[in-house]
Amino acid sequence: MPTTRVVRYRTEPEHADENERLIRAVFAELAETRPDGLRYGVVRLDDGVSFVHVAVLESGENPLASSPAFAEFQSGVSARCAEGPTPADGRLIGSYHLLTD
Repeated sequence: MPTTRVVRYRTEPEHADENERLIRAVFAELAETRPDGLRYGVVRLDDGVSFVHVAVLESGENPLASSPAFAEFQSGVSARCAEGPTPADGRLIGSYHLLTD
């Protein structure tokens, strides 16, 4: 059964754009490597400093764990944050074209 992982955090205002740049680098890498077993999306909320990541993992292995771009993103995330990150795992109850092509 797939695992849905949700992570929410708030960056310091001066780090929000850098955080977005690092996230975009992760998506560029994913577009190139196209790992199996992962559906992933990130939303920057209207306050401009809050981010929500949603990953659906088809197996126990997370392809982001071997991503150099994701490692770079993670390496400084705590320093960029004013609050969080707060991860939580859950079970997808329903979806209508969420995180699908």
